[in-house]
Amino acid sequence: MGADVPDSTLLDWCGRAMKVLAPIIDRIEAEVMAAPILHADDTPIRVLDRSRRDRGLGKGVKQGRIWAYVSDQRPWAGTAPPGVVYRFSPDRKGEHPRQHLQGSGGILQADAYAGFGQLYERRADGSRQFREAACWAHLRRDFHDVWETTKSEIAREALDRIGKLYDVERVIAGQSAEMRKAARQRHSKPMVDTFKAWAEAQLLRIPGKGNLAKAFRYGLSRWPSFELFLEDGRIGIDNNPAERAMRPIGIGRKNWLFAGSDSGGETLARAMTLIETAKMNGLDPQAWLADLLERIHDHKINRLGELLPWNWAPDA
Repeated sequence: MGADVPDSTLLDWCGRAMKVLAPIIDRIEAEVMAAPILHADDTPIRVLDRSRRDRGLGKGVKQGRIWAYVSDQRPWAGTAPPGVVYRFSPDRKGEHPRQHLQGSGGILQADAYAGFGQLYERRADGSRQFREAACWAHLRRDFHDVWETTKSEIAREALDRIGKLYDVERVIAGQSAEMRKAARQRHSKPMVDTFKAWAEAQLLRIPGKGNLAKAFRYGLSRWPSFELFLEDGRIGIDNNPAERAMRPIGIGRKNWLFAGSDSGGETLARAMTLIETAKMNGLDPQAWLADLLERIHDHKINRLGELLPWNWAPDA
């Protein structure tokens, strides 16, 4: 419109908008974090460190983290709507995801980050908060890196074997959990069992300190988590839903460069929760958010569910 609005004013508007929309954000977070299966991932963002600036050291920058927790039942024809929750933390200590997930449970699909470890541990009564599901795409990537740099025939064979598992996944995408489990038991399980035996044999033949051996050990050391998708058709073969949720943050880093403060990182996370959940539910985020900001002050609290992205309809 040609108006010159200072950046500080725009940032203030964004922060105020997130406060106004807090009831919607809270409802989305409650729905997503209660899901029986969650995908998790994190990525770094730069954050201005005002403490360094205050000491006369200039505009220092520290590294914060954005975490994503995704629920998406569409691959197994589940009935719950898809959504993603983003959270900010000032560092990557394991206490942060444990706090984010303290009210959740079921199955967690993520990488091998040690901070998730306590979530998988058995309690005194034998139960545990989460069962761990590993990511075959992550394992495949390790072998692909070896193949790219060394042209190892063993790495090439690993890629081919894993590729056949994905051939099965393409066929069963969108089918019911029961049908997916049956297909995996029939087609994928024999290949997974053979892969394990083959991987153990290769470790006896190759140098133990190379990246190829490291890739094999990464998989074999967490083998139960790599097999878990065979037991439950709801579980994905990989953690790609969470990795896709990280892409907007990666693109954003190239545009906004850094968050202005820890509170700015929190505002970013809450805004991304709204925007990306809207996109997952087929909405135009700008149209939805504009409508919410116009309607929410006069909307009855007991009808707040009407404004959630999977229920929303434009106000006639």
